[in-house]
Amino acid sequence: MSKKGLGLALSAIMIAMLALTGCGGSKATGESKSVESSETSGESKSEEAKSEESKDSSKLIVVGYAQVGAESDWRTANTESFKTTFVPENGYKLIFNDAQQKQENQIKAIRDFIQQEVDYIVLAPVVETGWDTVLQEAKDAGIPVILSDRMIKTSDDSLYTALVCGNFVKEGETAGQWLEDYLKLKGRNHDESINIVTLQGTIGASAQVGRTDGFGNILSQHPNWKMLAKQTGEFTQSKGQEVMESFLKQFDNIDVVVAENDNMAFGAIDAIKAAGKTCGPNGDITVISFDAVKAAFDAMIAGDLNVSVECNPLHGPRVAEIIQKLEKGETVDKIQYVDETYFDTSMDLEKIKAERAY
Repeated sequence: MSKKGLGLALSAIMIAMLALTGCGGSKATGESKSVESSETSGESKSEEAKSEESKDSSKLIVVGYAQVGAESDWRTANTESFKTTFVPENGYKLIFNDAQQKQENQIKAIRDFIQQEVDYIVLAPVVETGWDTVLQEAKDAGIPVILSDRMIKTSDDSLYTALVCGNFVKEGETAGQWLEDYLKLKGRNHDESINIVTLQGTIGASAQVGRTDGFGNILSQHPNWKMLAKQTGEFTQSKGQEVMESFLKQFDNIDVVVAENDNMAFGAIDAIKAAGKTCGPNGDITVISFDAVKAAFDAMIAGDLNVSVECNPLHGPRVAEIIQKLEKGETVDKIQYVDETYFDTSMDLEKIKAERAY
């Protein structure tokens, strides 16, 4: 439950103090505070208007969001989902922090949120481990933590209230099952070796772990599928291209590239073309990807990408639903998976793309 009752009481006390002291400057103390103000010379608001504004502001549920970064098109869509959901019109104030893919930045952001006494903290963890101490601090402060996109490994599950994410293991298995069906369609028999390389995401991130494990579950059922190499491309297009260039120099017989997000797939496609090879449904190399952002549809329509397994980034509304239930004192499911599917070149991609929000 948020701390709005306490906030309203404090607001009332502050308003009373303002009435006594008037509009003069505050006295210096041992602690400096920054104050936001929209007043300019000649445009002073009445005390009554200020009081109403203070009351309205105190009704907002304050949410601190520690985002991983802006490393991919998927992440951009995910961020936008929160920024368009947690707005004053919906009863929220959002404090957003971009951690630039560094755990230490996210930990600092969470501690800043605690100091600011936010009502809820949303965390999209850059890696799975190393969160117990700071999340215990949030728990001690009475601030519920909701995880978005990625799971954490913790000795105490009570440190977070709920998780909203894709089922990453299922996504990996979906990619493997798609490849199984695709090879049958192409007439590639079980005796023929299928040589695979994987561009992994940030090592230790839930998406990386789940997609690697899920695809591995299907690979283990096919003795003729050979995993030549796996290496992180850090979920970025530039690193994905760099790693793919290295793979192409090491191996001249690659049949399949599994890129654990779309941006790395785009980098891999650039590397394949630069090496004088082709990819996609009519090419030398089959390219499998994850996320299904709009640019992936463009790559499939262009004939460069075979399939993209969806990872729905629109978590903002689901997190808002959780917060509203918590505000009412209701219980919520610990893990909430978003709905997902896959898209490949056998579908009407132009029509699907036009109907999608991301």
